[in-house]
Amino acid sequence: MLGASVADREERTPLRRVVGASLIGTTIEWYDFFLYGSAAALVFNRLFFPEYDPLTGTLLAFATYALGFVARPVGGIVFGHFGDRIGRKRLLMLSLVLMGVATVLIGLLPTYAQIGVWAPILLILLRLVQGFAVGGEWGGAVLMAAEHGDAKRRGFWASWPQAGVPAGNLLAAGVLALMAGFQSEEDFLEWGWRVPFLLSAFLVVVGWYIRNRVSESPMFEKAVGEVQAPPRTPAIEVLRERPRALVLGAGLRVGENISYYILTVFSLTYLVDVAAESRSLALNALLIGAAVQFFAIPFFAWLSDQIGRKPVYAFGGLGLAAWSFMLFELLGSGDNASIFLALVVGLVLHGAMYGPQAAFITELFPTRIRYSGVSLAYQLTSIVAGSLAPIIALALYQRYDSATPVAIYVGVACAISGLSALFAKETRGVELESIR
Repeated sequence: MLGASVADREERTPLRRVVGASLIGTTIEWYDFFLYGSAAALVFNRLFFPEYDPLTGTLLAFATYALGFVARPVGGIVFGHFGDRIGRKRLLMLSLVLMGVATVLIGLLPTYAQIGVWAPILLILLRLVQGFAVGGEWGGAVLMAAEHGDAKRRGFWASWPQAGVPAGNLLAAGVLALMAGFQSEEDFLEWGWRVPFLLSAFLVVVGWYIRNRVSESPMFEKAVGEVQAPPRTPAIEVLRERPRALVLGAGLRVGENISYYILTVFSLTYLVDVAAESRSLALNALLIGAAVQFFAIPFFAWLSDQIGRKPVYAFGGLGLAAWSFMLFELLGSGDNASIFLALVVGLVLHGAMYGPQAAFITELFPTRIRYSGVSLAYQLTSIVAGSLAPIIALALYQRYDSATPVAIYVGVACAISGLSALFAKETRGVELESIR
């Protein structure tokens, strides 16, 4: 009966629909998350920390931005716990709603000029909710795609939720660029920045409708039918049974995570506040880079299905380690083409890591604790990697008045990820059911 039920569900929910739902839902959630990062780099310093000079105000805005990453592992543990016990789908729906509500409320927040210190306090609380929600999103979205798919093409199918990250960034930067391009700076600071946050309400309704049409992971249902009861504490079992997998996941993640937030968040501050480029140019360069990366991610994931996860991932990590020393020279060149090239090449090399990553990490854990395992491996690293990356980069630049220390910071982190891939066990083509 269970086998027939699973087969029926798979027939009702084709793989392409599952992948599409994961992609769209992930795009919406990361739109919300990245919208905050872009706003922190461009306007939050003036609206919520106006008593400081621009770079210090931006540093404080980045500190509130980083708190979202601190909440992500908590979200990963909580969502992973229930996702391994009651299923992937329900938790994905909840994460979508939490993220949307928090983002809309940010768009309605009074500024420091209106309510004083309560403005940044409320901003911090809502950022924590965002981090908690996105902490549970990644694992569930990736597993819905990976567990519906087959071993031969798992890298490609599981990469589409990953592609939702640059798609969300593209959408966030695009809406902000549109508002900034058609408004005066005064109007943008007064009310224009709020519109992209309020738009999230509509996007969440769309995401809810699409995700609600997808059935539960058949592999999860099969695993539940084969065991007496779901694990009582999945996160503890991950720590006890798969510590090496968590360490490997951290190694794969550290350079990928740090480099991404340098490319997509710190680069905006560097272009506007250091290189004195316009807000529109900075956002447009990020738009082009994110658009190219959207296609690079599934390409490199497909390539990892053909030649292996290890060589593709190592190429991205070691390539970006080298490119980091060209990045800031190009960003500060004053030449538009060079600025666009800096971000496009950087994000393509990042895509060589991010494309195979979903399948690579998924293939490290058994089904009964997989949601918790992938969430912990993915989210714990973000506390010391992505959350601190813009803060560390800005502090290094302020301390040395040079981007070279920032390039070294990014280069070392990416080299760690590239070497971690080389020393990892190849997992291409492994059957998820065989992982015990």
